[in-house]
Amino acid sequence: RRGKGGERGRRECSEHAATATLPASFSDLLPHFLVEPEDEFIVKNKPVTLSCRSTPATQIYFKCNGEWVHQDDHLIERTIDPATGTQIMQVTIDITRQQVEKIFGLDEYWCQCVAWSTTGTQKSQKAYIRIAYLRKNFEEEPQGKEVALDQEVLLRCHPPEGVPQAEVEWQRNEDVIDPASDPNFFITADHNLVIKKARLADTGNYTCVAKNIVARRKSTSATVLVYVNGGWSTWTTWSSCSAVCGRGWQKRSRSCTNPTPLNGGTSCEGQSVQKSACVATCPVDGGWSEWSKWSACGADCSTWRSRECTQPSPGTGGKDCQGLDLQSLNCTSDYGFAYYNSARWQRNILKSINDLKTTLWSSVGGAEDVALYVGMVAVALCLTLLLIVVVLVYRRKKEGLDADVTDSSILTTGFQPMGIKPSKPENSHLLTIQPDLTTTTTSYQGTLRSRHDTTGKFSMTNGPLLDPLPNGSHTMHNGKLNSDPAEFVSRLSTQSYFKTLPRDVANTSYGTFNFLGGRLTIPNTGISLLIPPEAIPRGKIYEIYLTVQRKEDLRLPLAGCQTLLSPVVSCGPPGVVLSRPVILSMDHCSDACLDNWAVRLKKQNYEGTWEVSTLVSEPYYCQLEAETCRLFSEQLGTFALVGESLHMGAAKRLRLVLFSDAYCSTLEYNIRVYCMDDTQDVFKEVMQMERQLGGRLIDEPHVLLFKDSYHNLRLSIHDMPQAHWRSKLLAGYQEIPFYHIWNGSQRYLHCTFTLERLSLSTCELTCQLCVWQVEGEGQSFGLDFNIAKDTRAVDSEFLLMDSNATALAGPSAFQIPYLIRQKICGSLDAPCPNGADWRMLAQRLKLERHMIFFASKASPTSVILDLWEAQHFHSGNINQLATVMADIGKQEAMIFLVSDGEC
Repeated sequence: RRGKGGERGRRECSEHAATATLPASFSDLLPHFLVEPEDEFIVKNKPVTLSCRSTPATQIYFKCNGEWVHQDDHLIERTIDPATGTQIMQVTIDITRQQVEKIFGLDEYWCQCVAWSTTGTQKSQKAYIRIAYLRKNFEEEPQGKEVALDQEVLLRCHPPEGVPQAEVEWQRNEDVIDPASDPNFFITADHNLVIKKARLADTGNYTCVAKNIVARRKSTSATVLVYVNGGWSTWTTWSSCSAVCGRGWQKRSRSCTNPTPLNGGTSCEGQSVQKSACVATCPVDGGWSEWSKWSACGADCSTWRSRECTQPSPGTGGKDCQGLDLQSLNCTSDYGFAYYNSARWQRNILKSINDLKTTLWSSVGGAEDVALYVGMVAVALCLTLLLIVVVLVYRRKKEGLDADVTDSSILTTGFQPMGIKPSKPENSHLLTIQPDLTTTTTSYQGTLRSRHDTTGKFSMTNGPLLDPLPNGSHTMHNGKLNSDPAEFVSRLSTQSYFKTLPRDVANTSYGTFNFLGGRLTIPNTGISLLIPPEAIPRGKIYEIYLTVQRKEDLRLPLAGCQTLLSPVVSCGPPGVVLSRPVILSMDHCSDACLDNWAVRLKKQNYEGTWEVSTLVSEPYYCQLEAETCRLFSEQLGTFALVGESLHMGAAKRLRLVLFSDAYCSTLEYNIRVYCMDDTQDVFKEVMQMERQLGGRLIDEPHVLLFKDSYHNLRLSIHDMPQAHWRSKLLAGYQEIPFYHIWNGSQRYLHCTFTLERLSLSTCELTCQLCVWQVEGEGQSFGLDFNIAKDTRAVDSEFLLMDSNATALAGPSAFQIPYLIRQKICGSLDAPCPNGADWRMLAQRLKLERHMIFFASKASPTSVILDLWEAQHFHSGNINQLATVMADIGKQEAMIFLVSDGEC
């Protein structure tokens, strides 16, 4: 073995010789490589072998990363080529993981071999040796989707980092997807799977599989649900008219089978049955005309007579005349006998008439007495008819305006007891008109007052709903009816179509109403029903209820990515006839950007199935405000607002509410964080439940925007004083699944954080509550309170019960007096060339985006005023409305401000 110095000199000489220019006759004697080293990957701890074969070669050595490999590490094998007789030399070396890791991260590990011959040297290509690996976590995993039939589906997959780069394949229900055999699938260059047109057979669990020489990784399965939205079949032909004779009905039907909704697809919108009036031509049975006269006696000694079936002639399937149309008699026997009998009958009739005349004259005493009796009978008949007319007029007036509502002052102000002057509120104003003193003789004492003065309001909180009104004697009273609400709900639930209603007295309101209208309110829920004047036809009295459905009691079907945005509210009874739309107000929890949503209205029909309609389809019209929905409807029923996000920027408003135990005598202390839809009805339910548990609010509620990003909601508590408190939570955060929040059907979603104080004397707690969906994008709320000082109950702290009556009937339910309302409508309904009509009123009240809806009504002004009443019942400024009317310039409406002293 040579020394290092001699070896280095030999290398330098050899390399110099390799670069020297040799004569062409010697070029064949230079070594050339039969086998060169190839790139290799080290799997786990298994070494790799590099091979090099050259001829003619006297020596072959490997150089790795610029350093010669030790001679002892070479395995040399020499053979003779039998064809040419030249010597072939093969050298192999092993490369271990430890050798590569020494320079890992600095440069790539490479090796090449150098071959010598008597005439020079040659270098092989470089072979790179890398450590193979495949990480466990996918950089992006496929997400489940619900897609419509024939829609394109994109499932993203970014495989884990690895060397060599992982190959990707897709599986559906554990079967490998081959785009060559099924062209409906396509795998992009960046490993995403595209389903060109979703089929029902494409429903399944899809998995992205990444593999290389080291390992094989599977992503979490993504469920693809292909749903089919229902489609109507063609209409059947019209049925025959229901009436055999006269006016009737005919109908035609269609079914939601073209296609049938599948996998949660939406049902068909619209009616499955259409009815149309029809008039069936009545059948006419034939009738005989009079017999003709007997003919002269013929040569055969017979006579005859005839008749025709022409009075009337049979038609439209009517029966023909029954009997003979020709009669004949023998002149010598039958005819003579008939003639004799006919003459005798005529003589008997004349004798009876003469006898009657004689008797009549003898009884009445002459012609003067006959005239007297005839006059008396005529007078009696006239008096009877006059009495009937008076009774009918009285009954009609009694039905149109209730017996207890006779004073005309009811139309311009609230109900007041006669002869009692109420207390005078400070700085009160009202909107009024000059009363017409000729309309009634009843004296009215007392001052006019604002519609919101709750003293003596027309309050209808109880009353029968479904029992018939005996003898029309059910009247409306100024005050509250003393009926048991629990008895009303129990009686209501016994009806066949009300059995699904909740038996929850606290969340139910009802009252009795006539044409003057009224209002129903469920306290502390933001839910109310406005029944405008004239919505109930005159002469009708309805008992109407309003209730909130509990989400666990009523399964609301949600299609696709739909989410519930409002409470499920029922008002009824269904099927009552309304002359004008009522206004149902309820909260919703969508964000303020409506461009992010496709919002739909769902209504439950009599059969219990849910029908879907847009927000502006007859007979409904829905106005979405920032946090409230106003639904105009000419039908009562069960309603809910659902939405489907149009992209991932859509967000729901959530309300985070923190509770703890009111009393804590142990070292452990629990904090409950509720995550609920930002609607008042859900907040009320949670407050009532915590009141029963003895909990208390420890912070003001916070609003959080929850995005449609498929990320779960995470919550954690940080920055507690370690010297006094510690958390007993093992994980760093708690998590609420995305779908539990998004579908809106889960109630009382909350996380409980259990903390432990190190001493019973520790009462001060300061910490930070962090809430987020995506790392780095969240909110943080600071908590600082004393767990021992505040021991107030929940209801005395934040659950402030609504002091307003749950049901108001008549003028007390409205801010605008009835007669003033009629004046305004009469002044603004008619179009004005300069625009000073209902259109300007809508613009001044910032309701111009509903112009098309207002214009479709017979009285646009009345609908605008209804909406204003629904929006401003608790906060409306009637003076502001008067100012708007003055700006419009409608002085003939006679609207002005009057103080109580001036009245």
